[in-house]
Amino acid sequence: MRYYYNVLAIIISMIILHGNSSAQKQQVVAEFGKYSIFLDEFEKAYAKNMGGWEEAKDDSLEKYKNFLDLYVNFRMKLRNAQVRGYDRDEDLIKEFDSYRKQVGSSYIIEKEIIEPSLRKYYEDQRSEIRVSHIMIRPEASFDEAKKVALEVIKKINDGGDFAQLAKEYSGDLYTKDIGGDIYWVTAGQVVPEFENAVFLTNLGEIYPEPIKTNYGYHIIKVTARQDRRYQLRARHILVSFSETAEDSSAALAKITGVLSKLNNGEDFGELAKVYSDDKGSGAKGGDLGFFSRRMMVKPFDETVFNLKVGERSGIVKTKFGYHIIELTAEMPFPSFDEMIEKLKDQYKKTRYDNDLESYTENLKQKYNYARLENVINDITNYKDTVRFDELYLDSEFRKSYKDKVIISLNSKQFIVDSVFSFGKNEVKVAGKALNRNNVLSEAVDLYSRKLLFDEAAIDLGKYNTEFASLMDDYKNGISIFRLQEEEVWDRVKVDSNDVKKYHDKNQNNYVFPDRVDFSEIMVHKDSVANEIYSQLMNGAEFDSLARSYTLRPTFKQKGGHHGIQEVSSSDLAEKAYSLRGKNDFSEPFKSGANWSIVKLNEKYPSRVKTYMEARAEVSSDYQEILVKNYEKEYIKKLNDLYKPQYNYDVLNNAFKDNIN
Repeated sequence: MRYYYNVLAIIISMIILHGNSSAQKQQVVAEFGKYSIFLDEFEKAYAKNMGGWEEAKDDSLEKYKNFLDLYVNFRMKLRNAQVRGYDRDEDLIKEFDSYRKQVGSSYIIEKEIIEPSLRKYYEDQRSEIRVSHIMIRPEASFDEAKKVALEVIKKINDGGDFAQLAKEYSGDLYTKDIGGDIYWVTAGQVVPEFENAVFLTNLGEIYPEPIKTNYGYHIIKVTARQDRRYQLRARHILVSFSETAEDSSAALAKITGVLSKLNNGEDFGELAKVYSDDKGSGAKGGDLGFFSRRMMVKPFDETVFNLKVGERSGIVKTKFGYHIIELTAEMPFPSFDEMIEKLKDQYKKTRYDNDLESYTENLKQKYNYARLENVINDITNYKDTVRFDELYLDSEFRKSYKDKVIISLNSKQFIVDSVFSFGKNEVKVAGKALNRNNVLSEAVDLYSRKLLFDEAAIDLGKYNTEFASLMDDYKNGISIFRLQEEEVWDRVKVDSNDVKKYHDKNQNNYVFPDRVDFSEIMVHKDSVANEIYSQLMNGAEFDSLARSYTLRPTFKQKGGHHGIQEVSSSDLAEKAYSLRGKNDFSEPFKSGANWSIVKLNEKYPSRVKTYMEARAEVSSDYQEILVKNYEKEYIKKLNDLYKPQYNYDVLNNAFKDNIN
């Protein structure tokens, strides 16, 4: 029932981690049995419930008192749950362990992988690095390509010229003749393994090992580093030319003339409108808007990113023609908070997989992980096809392999059956043949990651106080939820006769408002609406006209029928209800940006609902009354047992100074 879960949400939101408090905050605000609640505990609980210290400190004494009443009830319930031994209940322990592993894995990924990596990713994006490379393509094999790459690195270390070796060895046809230069890059622009090496390489040096990508092996050299300019705004005047020398000379003469006019003080924007062959920007005075590094062709890009705002270039030649460029504005680099969502999206597409793999490898070392390759190879060579599906359970294969250990970590061992139970529900391998195409190896890796993160989640609370607090919250919450079930919710037995009596006694609380059944024709223009109205006045059928004219797509086939609606729900319903008799229709009237005509099908004036019409609503209300009554009974039992005392006057000192 909805009420149950609302109560649980309130309970969990109230739970706090009880910490040490200063002597100044040891004033007792309430007592129950032999237990005391101190002011600092109250403040932490209240602030947590209100969303923070700042939100809590200016609240009224009355709100503090109301919360203290609720909090004492909560603490009495928590103690009562402990007395009943819920903290030793096997089902609750199992539920808690499952939750801790699930939440812990997500917490680790977010807090220990993504968040710190995002900050570094942001800082890396604030710089840019100019990189050259020599790419050795795997003509015969990747192993042979690596051998060649290592030989080239040795030649460089022995004093060989990088540019000359690029020309001789590189398989990158675009860069081999220009010293391997792949221009400026920043975080997120190249494949992660290449990027990681770039950011780890000192200026003027090569990365000590060849880097493997899908394209081959790369020898990487960093030739420059600088702060990145985020986005620039520029305008230009372009004079294009064909491949002929004569045309090029004419274009050069023309752009030279334009430059002379600029030097004599003529307006850049006006000259762009007259002379620029880039008609799109020329009409806007040459304005190109804001752009980032590498969005323009290299000669243009190199020139504009070396200008200061207000500076103008000389004549720049690109494959498009001759340009004169003026830098008009520069956008400052956004703050981390401004870029956070964009950074997350970019990071997950680029570095995340590598960081996750690296973190997983560290966990393997920490937990003495091993996978038994001999078992994996044996299964891979099994003669019959075996899949991650339900047929596995009755297969001959399972009889032979189900208990074989395939993974171990610390003192724990995991068998083939465990991998199957995981794999049949894992999207990446479910239904696939576990002994074909390395599917078993993939399933073992995926299952291993889950096991490793489960172990890490168990350890997390030992050093991470935030996570420990979160787990305490949940553990206490499920204990109290069990208590609420026993004391309140399981006692709720709704008898249909009692519900009927409750309806009869309170039937005026269950009333239909004024309602109306109507149809509508909606069009965009008043002239069309008036034409339709004329046809209606001459006897045309409303439903037929609606099918032909109404512009509400889902209403065409229904003849404009809206069905029964509360009169207060819309202007259309109010208009229809104002009509006198059945089948009357309105004159055209403005409805938002459109024009409508409505027809009255039936009026349903307000009336009391019958029991059958109100049964679900009445049953819910009656059930909620029972819950509240049983809750009051339970609180009374706790009050009789623990005899709480409240020192409301101490609450005057709440939130006077933030010493926590």
